[in-house]
Amino acid sequence: MVTTGLRPRRSAVLRLLVVALALAGTLLGGLGGAAPASAHAALTGSTPAQGSVADRAPEQVTLTFSEGVAMGDDSIRVLDPQGKRVDEKKLRNLSSDRVVKYGAGLPSGLRDGTYTVAWQAVSADSHPVSGAFTFSVGAPSKTTAPVPQQEAGGGLVGALYGVARYLAYAGFVLLAGGAAFVVACRPAAALVRSVQRLVVYGWALLTGTTVVMLLLRTPYTGSGDLADVFDLGGLQQVLITKPGAALVSRLLLLAAAALFVAVLFGAYARAYEPAGAEESAGADEPSAVGAGGASGEGAEADEAGASDAAAEQARRRKDLTFGLGFGGVIVATGLAATWAMAEHASTGLQPAVAMPVDVLHLLAVAAWLGGLAALVVSLYWGPPVERAAVRRFSRIAFGSVVVLVATGLYQSWRQVGTWRALTDTGYGQLLLLKVALVVVLVGIAWLSRQWTGRLAEVPETEVSAAEVPAAEVPAAELRATGKAETDGEKDAEEAAEKAAVGAAVTAATATTTDPAPKGGSSPETAPDPTRAAQLARQQAALRTARTKRQRDADPERLGLRRSVLAEASVAVVLLVVTTVLTATEPARTEAAVKATSGGQSAEAGRPQTLTVPFDTGGPDGKGTARIGLSPGRSGSANALKLRITDPSGKPMDVPEVKVSFTEKSKKLGPLSVTTRHTGKGQWRASGVQLPVPGQWRLSLVVRTSDIDQVTEIKNVKIGS
Repeated sequence: MVTTGLRPRRSAVLRLLVVALALAGTLLGGLGGAAPASAHAALTGSTPAQGSVADRAPEQVTLTFSEGVAMGDDSIRVLDPQGKRVDEKKLRNLSSDRVVKYGAGLPSGLRDGTYTVAWQAVSADSHPVSGAFTFSVGAPSKTTAPVPQQEAGGGLVGALYGVARYLAYAGFVLLAGGAAFVVACRPAAALVRSVQRLVVYGWALLTGTTVVMLLLRTPYTGSGDLADVFDLGGLQQVLITKPGAALVSRLLLLAAAALFVAVLFGAYARAYEPAGAEESAGADEPSAVGAGGASGEGAEADEAGASDAAAEQARRRKDLTFGLGFGGVIVATGLAATWAMAEHASTGLQPAVAMPVDVLHLLAVAAWLGGLAALVVSLYWGPPVERAAVRRFSRIAFGSVVVLVATGLYQSWRQVGTWRALTDTGYGQLLLLKVALVVVLVGIAWLSRQWTGRLAEVPETEVSAAEVPAAEVPAAELRATGKAETDGEKDAEEAAEKAAVGAAVTAATATTTDPAPKGGSSPETAPDPTRAAQLARQQAALRTARTKRQRDADPERLGLRRSVLAEASVAVVLLVVTTVLTATEPARTEAAVKATSGGQSAEAGRPQTLTVPFDTGGPDGKGTARIGLSPGRSGSANALKLRITDPSGKPMDVPEVKVSFTEKSKKLGPLSVTTRHTGKGQWRASGVQLPVPGQWRLSLVVRTSDIDQVTEIKNVKIGS
């Protein structure tokens, strides 16, 4: 009993896949373009501070990061006003158990002026991060120090590396998921050419992209120059890093995976080959033997031998299935671990728990999406698919979704931390997009399960009839389809032209009706090319008509094929979002950086935006104030915008708000700001003068009733 897998019109399939790939490309272009700025290790502090003016030259420059980083002697460079490097060119590791800090020593006797600090590092999750800032000794001055305009991991090299990362995920999904579909759902698929190509292409894709990523690591984390892929010295340095070791481990595991694939489509496929023509012929021989006792004994012996052979074949299949299943799980787990040990899960909160959870997450993704891809090619470009196989995959997909939900919830808590971060950070917004796509995917999968439940078994006789080659159809039936040929189906016409040469022999056979001459010799007759082409067109039209009749008469299977294809198309986009998500700074890290810097933006001298939660303790006393200060410079008139919202995000009016600025080190302030109410929950002020650059303290007083009042303090850096 089987499920008929009819061939759809290629144009419809290609249109849906093109739409999915277009969405994927849009996401890669729109989201991936911001990846270099989404570094996972963030600079949380420095000494001297950015934009500060020191009375005398410091002994060293130190940088503090939010998580572990890899740095070398050239990772921190200090340049004088003329652009000359003045540091000692020797990295100092000042890290402790909970603080990640590195420094570069400075010589004594540095002249007054503005110095530039340019730094570059590789975060613990394999992504490069870089930046630059200035500080001054004595007094600020002009500087000609060159600052890299391209961030680490950006440009052409960054784009190529991002594409390679996506294709590596896709290759793993096709390899692991496709193989799992064959072993666990449909062993007969080991004989299907389209499934074989899918798994082999997945292996080749993962292998190729792994080699490409290994070669790109040097320019990706360093110069950004594509020519550095041939830098053997840089490649040697990459091999001793954690990401390099993970990529090399992946290549070794892919060698084992190649052996697995060879056995899967070799010995395992042969074990599931149907009985050959010789066996059928052998089974028919006893009927041609005489009715004597010897023939009866021979038949019994043949039956016993066939029974033993069947039992041996069943044992062989069971052993191969167990061996491939066990070995496949080992190899797939190892491949998934090469991502877990070098990316998000390997650093931050609870890495010992996060890495196994990440491995389970990747395996569930591969089992679901890779198996889905194998089912798609089986339904569209393969022989009929058994209903039992579809149902087995449906159960595995459901289990994979359960694992994805459980592991995804843990990873979301670990990387996001708060509900507010889901909407206030880029990582949270991408995560919400991923969740929405998963919901859509699960909805389509539910429809697929409904179609599966409606499937009726197709008798083997119908399947055999569906698989009869058109060349074997009697000429009378071909002639009956002449009208279909004259009506003209475009696809049939194209197929006919390609089949014209092959059909020539058929035409000659079908049209040769004259008996052989008495002399026993048969004159050679040349086939008529026109007749051959006509018969080929008739054959193609017959195939098209038969396929259409079967498709129209089987709406359940048509619905299943369409829902599975739609599911696969959404999965392509989901995989892109997942890849971009792994290249984005986690929301928890972003929040930690904001907390360390007092909520200020990363650079002074630019428009500042502060988010200030408050709670006066009275009724309706909770809310959030968002303060914008532009252009954020001293000596110029700044515009201040204040917006207050309630916990639900709606604008909220309060009886009174006060804003003031204080610069303690210069003993300036508090400088009060006069605000005017411009709308519900909105206040504005213009002409805000802050006389000197530096670290200013913003004081916000919010009163929600006659007796309920609170004062919140935030730091804001003002540039010159």
